[in-house]
Amino acid sequence: MTNNDIFKKLRVAHKLRDDDIVKILELVDFRISKSELNAMFRNEDHPKYMECGDQILRNFLNGLIIHLRGPMPKKKDSNKPK
Repeated sequence: MTNNDIFKKLRVAHKLRDDDIVKILELVDFRISKSELNAMFRNEDHPKYMECGDQILRNFLNGLIIHLRGPMPKKKDSNKPK
């Protein structure tokens, strides 16, 4: 299973549109255009097909976590004197 397959399955499972995916990636400061995104969802034999790299999938997964759960709460500094 390729990164593109995983990305497609997550898109369908969470009922995400292109705009939603762009916003999710922006949550982790990763910018991508809609045309680049559409190229990843094309068939492998299409001339404009683009392979989804590990970095894009990793950033999408991190952004999806923030999108679903919200941002991670700040950790308390345990080294501070009380």
